[in-house]
Amino acid sequence: MKRRERALFLERDGVLNRDRGDVVRPEDFEWLPGATRALQLLQQAGWRLVLTTNQPGIARGLFGPAEYENLTAWIRAELAQQGVALDGVHHCPHLPDAPLAAWRRQCDCHLPSPGMLRRAARDLGLDLKNCVMVSARSAGIQAGRTAGVAACVRIAAAEGAAEQASDASRTAADAICASLSEAADWVLSHESALHA
Repeated sequence: MKRRERALFLERDGVLNRDRGDVVRPEDFEWLPGATRALQLLQQAGWRLVLTTNQPGIARGLFGPAEYENLTAWIRAELAQQGVALDGVHHCPHLPDAPLAAWRRQCDCHLPSPGMLRRAARDLGLDLKNCVMVSARSAGIQAGRTAGVAACVRIAAAEGAAEQASDASRTAADAICASLSEAADWVLSHESALHA
């Protein structure tokens, strides 16, 4: 029987790039140090890479789907220049109280709901029990837990003061790392335990 695939689910803001709120243009996207190299190492080790991101700015009318798609295409192109390919990109444009009716709904894809992770697993043939969630926010960690991933890694450098004080959000993670580079080291050093 063929082993099902494994992946890292990566929240975008605060993991790949500096979180500056609603980042829509390439000139506002600032890669975090070592993020691209970490993705290279993980991909070389056989991990599939899936970007997951809440994009409530769409629901609030701050930018449209086209602007989001343009930035995503730019991110893919930048990574491709470094030999990194994203296996999937999933986003949620919804909010239950969105000012724009087209995006107003209670959905299963807005983190902390696990819908994005489950959809990616179905689309890519992933075994969630062999996957890892890497997030800068407690919502991403909660989504990973609910989806049943093997481990959740929190990027602490991006935490706001309120979340730093929250023991519940910190203890839900299997590891707390300062960067994606450190998270990659943790994942690679724990591979046998993650797939036991």
